[in-house]
Amino acid sequence: MNTRSYSTFTPGTRDKSLSSFDGKVQSDPQKKLTSGQHRCGKGRNNSGIITIRHRGGGHKRLYRQIDFRRSEKNNILGKIVTIESDPNRSAYICLVHYRDGQKTYILHPRGIMIGDTILSGPRAPISMGNALPLTNIPLGTTIHNVEVQVGKGGQLARAAGAVAELIAKEGRLTTLRLPSGEVRLISENCSATIGQVGNVKWKNRTLSKAGSKRWLGKRPEVRGVVMNAVDHPHGGGEGRAPIGRKKPLTPWGYSALGRKSRKRNKYSDVSILRRRK
Repeated sequence: MNTRSYSTFTPGTRDKSLSSFDGKVQSDPQKKLTSGQHRCGKGRNNSGIITIRHRGGGHKRLYRQIDFRRSEKNNILGKIVTIESDPNRSAYICLVHYRDGQKTYILHPRGIMIGDTILSGPRAPISMGNALPLTNIPLGTTIHNVEVQVGKGGQLARAAGAVAELIAKEGRLTTLRLPSGEVRLISENCSATIGQVGNVKWKNRTLSKAGSKRWLGKRPEVRGVVMNAVDHPHGGGEGRAPIGRKKPLTPWGYSALGRKSRKRNKYSDVSILRRRK
């Protein structure tokens, strides 16, 4: 999808650019494929303590039930009926009508148009939007919605424009290059969808005003240097005081410049051949 730039009619439209839906995106979701969702108020845990800062407010959303597994529709032909925007994710979603009468939502693969057909299963052809086990996908193929555990559903490469690459096969394991640059091993029985996730130009959008971020449920951020000393290591002092440290720190006193936050000896370390950049 292309981006639409706005003229400066008001201060809120200055430098504003959003996705232009090109008349292909419908916003009315299927009622049976939606459900309400409980959103944790202001990023708090079960004790009422804020564990994730800068969250709260935002527009109410309906959750669209996405079929990340695709395994229950093996060898059943499906037809793309609509391409819709989903407020819960950056990628677009597609409404699929299967020949057995059921309807599901899937992530929109780049290049898929309304009226195209998709298929899932080990015997599905290597074409855009089809879902197959990794063992049946040729090397060098671009994929998305990749499973980590067999039958659990796709967990990797699901954001707008995300794409992974199948680079090697050895024994019962396959080697993937993920969008982050990480290279890791995944079972050959895990499934993936052919192609790249659509809405590639989503990252080029410009919100242009603070209210646009508040609609998304994101609250303002405040620099640590303007806080009190009790609230941040950079805080305190008279007037425009420096941080008073050798290097910047997080609000909890950890280094803010390149410190790795990943746990040591994590269970998935054995599957990672090369860490992300």
